[in-house]
Amino acid sequence: MTASDKEQPLVQHLLELRTRLLRTFFCLLIIFVCLFPFATQIYAIISAPLQAVLPQGTSMIATDVISPFLTPLKLTFYVALFLSVPYMLYQIWAFIAPGLYIHEKQLAAPLLISSVLLFFTGMAFAYFLVLPMLFNFTMGIELEGVSAMTDITKYLDLVLHMLLAFGFAFEIPVATVLMIHSGIVSADSLASKRRYIVVGCFVVGMLLTPPDIFSQTLLAIPMWMLFEAGLFFGRLVQKRSEERARKET
Repeated sequence: MTASDKEQPLVQHLLELRTRLLRTFFCLLIIFVCLFPFATQIYAIISAPLQAVLPQGTSMIATDVISPFLTPLKLTFYVALFLSVPYMLYQIWAFIAPGLYIHEKQLAAPLLISSVLLFFTGMAFAYFLVLPMLFNFTMGIELEGVSAMTDITKYLDLVLHMLLAFGFAFEIPVATVLMIHSGIVSADSLASKRRYIVVGCFVVGMLLTPPDIFSQTLLAIPMWMLFEAGLFFGRLVQKRSEERARKET
């Protein structure tokens, strides 16, 4: 076998990787172009939790000349990115699937689907529950001589930060199952460290959310519950792996 024959599979893999990256890019571009005419309406939807609690006679402001154009544009890009995540994960799956064993495929497919559903569930949890509670709390604090008028760019940065924080935090069950399946830790070892993990959840909630007890708690408690769910399914995966190992020996 010549050196060129050995290099051929690597070249084929690189070409396939390039093809899948291009498909992902064009998917993102197509979604963005389709959403661009509705950029203003999308921003109106995102700003609804704050608009609902703004004091009468006040509104959001733009402190930069081009903010009314760039801010909805930035939001539209992120929305397009979020919507293209399922297709991105499909491309990743299609690229790595041929190299997986059957039992690995049986685990990877549910994990990929679960990761997408959990990510969007976390974002929905933040948008429909956490943000309204947060803005109700902050808008209820009145300072004499101070009018509540939020800059649209800073508001978008805060909302995106919150949505991403909750979206990634809801991936805890997937991360827990992967760690147990890969043998990094055992289910019993994680269970024995539960008290430290609970404290860690509240520390992460403090770091990823604004400095108020409501949003911190609303992130920490779901993280703890999701860890318990990941631990439960991780035990099932570990049990199946041990049974398969016994059968193979």
